[in-house]
Amino acid sequence: MAETNRKQLLSGNEAIARGAYESGVLFASAYPGTPSTEILENLISYDGIYCEWSPNEKVALEVGVGACYAGARTLVAMKHVGVNVAADPLFTLSYTGIRGGLVLITADDPELHSSQNEQDNRNYAKFAKVPMLEPSDSQEAKDYVALALDISERFDTPVFLRSTTRISHSQSAVSLAEPDRTTHADKVSLVKDPERLVMLPANARKRHVVVEERMERLREFADDFSENVIEMINTDVGIITAGIAYQYAKEIFPNASYLKLGMVYPLPEKLIREFAGKVKKLLVVEELDPFIEEQVRGMGIEVSGKDSIPILGELNPDIVASSLDGYVFTEQVPIEKPELPPRPPNMCPGCPHRGVFYALSKKKAFVTGDIGCYTLAFLPPLKAIDTCLCMGASIGHAVGIDKVMGEEGRGKVAAVIGDSTFFHSGITPLMDAAYNKSAATICILDNRTTAMTGAQENPGTGKTLMGRDTGRVDIPALAKSLGINRVCTVDPYDMKGTMDVVTEELDADEISVIISEAPCVLLRGAKREEWDVLTVDHSKCTGCKACIMLGCPAIGWDSEGENSKGRKGRAVIDEMLCIGCTMCRQLCKFDAIVKAP
Repeated sequence: MAETNRKQLLSGNEAIARGAYESGVLFASAYPGTPSTEILENLISYDGIYCEWSPNEKVALEVGVGACYAGARTLVAMKHVGVNVAADPLFTLSYTGIRGGLVLITADDPELHSSQNEQDNRNYAKFAKVPMLEPSDSQEAKDYVALALDISERFDTPVFLRSTTRISHSQSAVSLAEPDRTTHADKVSLVKDPERLVMLPANARKRHVVVEERMERLREFADDFSENVIEMINTDVGIITAGIAYQYAKEIFPNASYLKLGMVYPLPEKLIREFAGKVKKLLVVEELDPFIEEQVRGMGIEVSGKDSIPILGELNPDIVASSLDGYVFTEQVPIEKPELPPRPPNMCPGCPHRGVFYALSKKKAFVTGDIGCYTLAFLPPLKAIDTCLCMGASIGHAVGIDKVMGEEGRGKVAAVIGDSTFFHSGITPLMDAAYNKSAATICILDNRTTAMTGAQENPGTGKTLMGRDTGRVDIPALAKSLGINRVCTVDPYDMKGTMDVVTEELDADEISVIISEAPCVLLRGAKREEWDVLTVDHSKCTGCKACIMLGCPAIGWDSEGENSKGRKGRAVIDEMLCIGCTMCRQLCKFDAIVKAP
């Protein structure tokens, strides 16, 4: 690829998309998940690349593997917990190898900005015996896609590219290159090779030998890899680091010596020994697990790291500076960071999920929750979610509770799951519930989008990622096809109707499915265009706080204002936030909520 004179300010995700285009990727698949979502959303703007949202990460990797088996250069993207879902094909793909290069993006989320855990996916590289690259800025994010694909094809292996939230969403200048598209497109073909691609035990045993031999060659390659670089400045302190942690350490301690790793697995043992021999004190600065530190210590090299650097959360320059304060550095650069006001998360004004959660909260149901923006119903005042483990787990939780509680649990337990999460991994547990005769109540919140990650298409929206019309999954018909007799739909903005249905289905002695049908209020086609903004008539407001219990951000409490009873305390509606969904109006027994003038 020839470099051009053009430079562009790109986020890490935008840079990864650009790198895929420049290096001849023909096929890309993903399931949207913060902080990885924008990779494919940017990739569809480039010609000649097929892109798709898959129902889940396992499927995304499997269709990507099919493309690479046909000789196409392939990119598959997901957030860190998505690799858990994709682990089944991943570990065996390490055995089969590839034809066209395959790069798997794992976007880790230190500090759990939008995740249920902060696992360190560098461990997957070691576990699956797959090489991993880790960029430290947007330029490297772009360049490392091409490097990963080259390594993939050279060593017949999938290659991880690990990003983190800070790399994914931070911007820096990127030099663009002319794309190399035709060279790789010409390699697409079908080649029969069943002994390599059919993983029967006899074939897999032979391929395991290949994997171990490949790892030895990759270890040798790591020592000469161009992106593993020693930066010698002084011999007092040497820091081994990679990714965004390199930027933090370099900013705070510019006069330390560095071994900057572009490949974090396998590690360059000879290079590490060479670097360690040049400095008096050796440190590792890395986020989350002591992944590098433990391997360096395993080489018999004295090193410090997690005895000073926190193992929890995301690093930043302040944390690095304070953690290494006991070591002697020259010209430490002070960092000033302004304090930001807190902003508690909440479901949007007019969110259709609020009606279902209000009904479940009033029924005092034990609600098994799932992954989505509706998980925010955990927070007060609704406080309507009692469990949340992983994608699709809500239904399984409800089935297990129902089976051990029996009659004592009737009318008390409901599962709640969004439409995209249902397509991701809720169908099989629903099948389990029907097959094993559970009496659980399952609420599917169908808002016609993958809302939490920015309103992406899914199998229930009728559109593909590339904008093509397609069929929509009929959720009621799907539930009935599993043998479920009690399937009903509700309009969640009809508060009384929703409460009546929830009450009836909770008391049923067989499995029931309630489908809440209303589009996300942020989408075109939502009812908001027909609604009138509301306000509070304080001559009627008694200060009962019924409307406050909805947890709508548009409804506030004026503790000093006088209500109709002559006491202090009354509801107020922020007309800039209200979209007129009328849920609060339906709850007010005193007709105090009216159309705003």
